[in-house]
Amino acid sequence: MANLRIKLVKSLNGRLDKHIATAKSLGLTKIGKETVQPDNAQTRGKIAKIGYLLQVTEEE
Repeated sequence: MANLRIKLVKSLNGRLDKHIATAKSLGLTKIGKETVQPDNAQTRGKIAKIGYLLQVTEEE
């Protein structure tokens, strides 16, 4: 099963509360922080919602 490496590249300051909560649910709190998440529908939905804040790469 593939994983996704997700990195927060833009600040959460001034963003919608829902977008901040989505970033925190992915484990992202500061710029530059990375997390590895499973590649599933839930993760893809979160990425779609706040993709403009993220850099996403696929891992094996």
